[in-house]
Formats: sequence, structure tokens, C-alpha cells
Amino acid sequence: MPTQQVVVITGASAGVGRATVRAFARQGADIGLLARGTDGLDGARREVEAVGGRALAIPTDVAHADEVEAAAERIERELGPIDVWVNNAMVSVFSPVKELTAEDVRRVTEVTYLGVVYGTLAALKRMLPRDRGAIVQVGSALAYRGIPLQAAYCGAKHAIQGFTESLHCELLHDGSHVHVSMVHLPAMNTPQFDWVKSRLPREPQPVPPIYQPELAADAIVWASSQRRREISVGEPTLAAIWIDKFASGLFDRYLAHTGYDSQQTGQPADPNRRDNLWNPLPGDHGPHGRFDDRALHSSVQAWLTEHLQAVAGVALVGGALAALAWPRRT
Repeated sequence: MPTQQVVVITGASAGVGRATVRAFARQGADIGLLARGTDGLDGARREVEAVGGRALAIPTDVAHADEVEAAAERIERELGPIDVWVNNAMVSVFSPVKELTAEDVRRVTEVTYLGVVYGTLAALKRMLPRDRGAIVQVGSALAYRGIPLQAAYCGAKHAIQGFTESLHCELLHDGSHVHVSMVHLPAMNTPQFDWVKSRLPREPQPVPPIYQPELAADAIVWASSQRRREISVGEPTLAAIWIDKFASGLFDRYLAHTGYDSQQTGQPADPNRRDNLWNPLPGDHGPHGRFDDRALHSSVQAWLTEHLQAVAGVALVGGALAALAWPRRT
């Protein structure tokens, strides 16, 4: 990846977004940082500058199209033309559907889905006239397979999938060199489980197996320079997508039986728990959550996805050598 690319990352203050900031910064990119929490934004900005990059931290609620557009305009004015736009910001609510409120669903939809739409529109406005650029949508296994207790979030991720498929077709129709990819993630060890709004009796957790956010960040950086339509990260993501295609009814029953306990720890919920649904929580929370001792740093499936051409080449050469050697052995 060439140095001095200009990259925009939403949800840049913590979690997968923060890990992605670090990954792009190591590649020499200048980065526009968008998020609500100023403490996390300041921390991310310092990390970019510490490795020699330029960073522009802009407090932004992606649920408001005017804020996203204003941020894009400022980034191009101060850092230069945007090469990569990563739509990562999200919020969620852990709750049975019967206990959701209209305000819960609206807020999750506005941030997690419409935030992606607004970011995509701001990026396209600048990339299409130049006929270059990459947009990376951070998706999830839940974009294909809904699970209990996260209906609002699953609905938003499904919506992103449909929106992106439509856009992909249109870019192909127009012969555009602007590319859009979706990177679907498994359960990640991020701070969101400390601040997500929850009505569960016990503390929420990611569904095991859990992966470190650096794995997602590497996939996002890789996707930004590849013309891959979609990338699934981690064996559980791939398994969930394909099992749902062929056995969705059985999957419903499996999740009905396991999906409640697997999303909760054994610790009772704090009655004074604060959440970030409407306002960010203070502090710089970084990329990791509290599950470091259980989180995986790598995935064979993710490695194979990113090195498929090399693996195929080695297999082809090996097959050819074996074919040449076979008559001699015979």
C-alpha cells in the first residue's frame, strides 16, 4: 500500500475502529478520525502522530448526515483527497424484541445502518469524479444470520448488506473504478460489551469463540487494496453464513437453545450500568475489551483468505511437480 494515503475511519475511538487506525497508521496513512468520544479520538490522534502520520480528529455522530458531510469536506481540505473510507461506527441494544422500544430501534438503525449510508454517500461524492477510491463496510456474520437478543443490530447489519449489494451492481454498471467491499466479522473482544445498552439479567459478552480486534483491522486494511466483493473473517463467520443457507430452521432451534446463555457471562448485570447508546462514555477505552484471556489472535481461515493466490500457486506448482515425478516412479 503506498504511503500518504488519506483514510477516513468512523468509530475510530475504540474497538475495531481503533485497531484499524493503528493498522493504517503503520502503513503510513494520514487518517481522518470520526467518532463521538473526544477522549478516544485524542488518543487515536496521538497514536497516528507517534508513527509519523497526520491525523485529524473530528467529533462526529454518524447518525447525522450533515456532520458526516462536514467532516469529509474538512478532511479533504486539510489532509487531501480521500482514498479509503471505512464505515465502522455502531451501537447496539441487548434486549428481547418484546422489551425493545421504538427509540432503541431508531437509534441503532440511525447509527449502525444510516451512518454507513451517510458515510458512503460522502465518500462517493468525492471518489466518483476522480474515478478511484475504496469504501470498506464493516459487516458481521449477523448481516446474514440474525440471533436472539440483538434484533435491532442484526436488522441494521442486514440492511447494510442489501445497500452495499445494490451499490456494487451500480458501480459495475457504470464501469467505475471506485470499489466497495464488505468485511464480515466474528465476535470481537472490544469495549462495546462494557457500554452497550442491555436489558439482560447478566453482563453481556461476545458469543465465543472471541477474536482480538487486530484480526479485523488487518482484514479491513487488506480489503481496502483488493477488489474483493466480500470477505469473511474467522471460521465461525463462514460457518454461520453457510449453515444458515442450508439449515436455517435447525439453526433457529439451535440459537433458541444456546443464544441466550452464550451472550451473557455468569456475572449479574450492574443495576447502575451506563451505556453509550445516545452519548459517549468518558475516557480512552482503546481497542480491547475485558476478554483478553479468552480472545484468539489469529484465524487459519482469515490467513487463507488473504493469501489465497499464493496458496493456490504453491498447490499448482506442487501438483505439476508431482505429475512430472509420477512417470519416473511408475
